[in-house]
Amino acid sequence: MAITEADQGYLERAVALAWEARERGDHPFGALLVTADGQVVEARNSVVTGADPTGHAETNLVRLAGKLDRATLTGSALYTSTEPCAMCAGAIYWSGIGRVVFALSEADLATMVAEEEGVPPLRLPCREVFARGGREITVDGPAPLLSATKVHEGFWD
Repeated sequence: MAITEADQGYLERAVALAWEARERGDHPFGALLVTADGQVVEARNSVVTGADPTGHAETNLVRLAGKLDRATLTGSALYTSTEPCAMCAGAIYWSGIGRVVFALSEADLATMVAEEEGVPPLRLPCREVFARGGREITVDGPAPLLSATKVHEGFWD
């Protein structure tokens, strides 16, 4: 499936959520879920402010979206400012969400982040995580959004 104009708009919103996270002192990541009937659920990274290393935008979103039934989640799309990490991809897989659309790739992020608190990034594309599962998840990305790169500029230095 190709990234549509509507997808681009949702990705820009995910980047705006990433800016909000960054401005409040968290890592610059944002995500949102859009159901088939247009319901939107949003989340931001909360690793620092929540003192929770699992507080990534996507895992926070999966927790919020967990209130939705499985059929709704399967028909939904998760939009994220940056490709989901292995942990987040696992959460997405188990949630039942059917599509993931991301802007910045994990490979491009890794060029900006040498390490976080002494730990190098885990280089594992979400497609590889999903490929190990028993159900199909549509993945579209990366999408060439300059804003998705800019939200990280100067943050990881």
